[in-house]
Amino acid sequence: MGNKEKGSNAERELIHAFWAKQWTACRVAGSGSMKYPSPDIIANRQGINLAIECKATNSKYQYLEKREVEELVAYAQIAGARPLVAVRFFRKEWRFLNPEDLSDSGKNLSVTQELSESKGITFEELIKL
Repeated sequence: MGNKEKGSNAERELIHAFWAKQWTACRVAGSGSMKYPSPDIIANRQGINLAIECKATNSKYQYLEKREVEELVAYAQIAGARPLVAVRFFRKEWRFLNPEDLSDSGKNLSVTQELSESKGITFEELIKL
């Protein structure tokens, strides 16, 4: 299974999780590949709007291009949504971080499992907002 397929499966997993908790959620077609800023997932529930960039990894680190995060934030500002980065490390639960909580590693932004656990919130915490 390639990285693109793994990413799509991770996004679909989150979509199902949101719907199971009476949220609406959908994947954004072409996210990251068109000239307009767009997140991987848009999720909503009664006045709460989330724009989410998703990453799942088997590594100890997850890197994100600065451009990806800048576009996530730009989209969220225009849409009136809260930008979040969702990260799932191998055999761990999803964690949701604010873009400003990511570490700047020069060319990219990064998140470790430790950072995700200290700064991020779980899915169950997120849906109770």
